[in-house]
Amino acid sequence: MRLFVGVVLPTEIKDELFKIQKNFPKNVAKINWIAKKRLHLTLKFLGEVDEDKLSGIVSALNKVSFDSFEVSVGGVGTSLHNGVSSVIWADILSKENVINLQQRVDAELLSIFKFSQKFNPHLTLGRVKILKNKDKFSKIIKEIKVQKKSFSIDEFCLMKSKLTKDGSKYEIISKFNT
Repeated sequence: MRLFVGVVLPTEIKDELFKIQKNFPKNVAKINWIAKKRLHLTLKFLGEVDEDKLSGIVSALNKVSFDSFEVSVGGVGTSLHNGVSSVIWADILSKENVINLQQRVDAELLSIFKFSQKFNPHLTLGRVKILKNKDKFSKIIKEIKVQKKSFSIDEFCLMKSKLTKDGSKYEIISKFNT
């Protein structure tokens, strides 16, 4: 099964991010947008995992202790792949607490997953499939205004991701609270 550790976003944050997706001009790029209901903050992607490791993962994640904290959603940017924009994301402001939580998750899972990942807190909004007008695309990204909204992180989840022809389907396997 395909697993990741993440934070489910509150509805008002999803609504704000969805406005960006909905208002993005369609003639500039072909973008596979993340469905509003699936918008989340990934703390650690685990990949394909044998089901017999599941109880160990849940046990390890139960050891992660953290205090509730506030984060804000900031501006919008893109990631480049071979010089071309490949992912559109919303920035997380006040990243220190998110990074701290991610490092705690990483530390507890180190006995099961020997790899660590470079971590930059962000919210993936969509994946660019075809860039029709690079200059116009870059200009639009720079001009997007995100209403700064804060939300509290007081839990994270172990989630299962199933790839389908209609995009990924997520299922919460377990929740972990402060």
